[in-house]
Amino acid sequence: MIALVLTAAGVLLALSPYWPARIGGVFLLGAMYTHTVELQHQCLHHSAFLRPRLHRIIGIPLGIPLFVGYSHYRIRHLQHHRYLGTPQDSEFFGFDTRKPVTWGALFREMFNFGRILVVLGEVVRSIRGTWAYDLGEIPERRRREVMSEYRIMGLCLLAAVAASFAGFGEQVLLLWALPLLVAVPLHFIVELPEHILCDNSSTDVLRNTRTITGSRFSTWYTNGNNLHVEHHAAMSVPINRLPERHSMAREMAVHTHRGYPAFFRLIAQEAQRNRKAGRTAGAGQ
Repeated sequence: MIALVLTAAGVLLALSPYWPARIGGVFLLGAMYTHTVELQHQCLHHSAFLRPRLHRIIGIPLGIPLFVGYSHYRIRHLQHHRYLGTPQDSEFFGFDTRKPVTWGALFREMFNFGRILVVLGEVVRSIRGTWAYDLGEIPERRRREVMSEYRIMGLCLLAAVAASFAGFGEQVLLLWALPLLVAVPLHFIVELPEHILCDNSSTDVLRNTRTITGSRFSTWYTNGNNLHVEHHAAMSVPINRLPERHSMAREMAVHTHRGYPAFFRLIAQEAQRNRKAGRTAGAGQ
């Protein structure tokens, strides 16, 4: 409900005749498009509603603004839970934790708008009926579900193009295109802490995943994504019950932080350390 109210407020602000309000609205919409993907994540695990069917019905529209297909995401994300810490890990988003943390790599991934082009390719293949899963075998029913959702996404894109040609291009720009410039980097920031600088060669969730205590706001905004050790240890537990496990996770997990500032300081220190190491290596050649 809060997300709906804030999204509606973002729409009203973005359509305001006053530029300061428009800018605020664009940023608010981008923030909400990131938040709704975190809500979609809970739907992937079928822990949001009592009726399983509702998870897909609600989950599909939650991901469309940020170009995230529900069933495709669900297939890969559940494989991520199963294969975390192995070469078969198939996380849908995020920084490649096998590579060094550098300022350049962080910047490229944060502003990786090319992912949208990849999704457009998925839409085209789904419309043609040639879409295929690239990380193993899936039932034909699941394949049809993925294609149907990408086709829905394609219809939304066509509707946006049609609206633009009909004279509503400014509205499409303010309500979708420009908020994406905010949502893509913000979503990267939300997802980054999960496994980076953890022991990704281990299958032990207490070693390969991070938990962050966070504030009440950050826990709400990330929909409990800060409690990631707790989530991987019991992925079927509803998000709102994860805080009950946090004290135990803090005692047992290797990678814990009291808040997000501590985590981002760690990332900055690692990037700076690698920057200096690169300079030293370059000077020695």
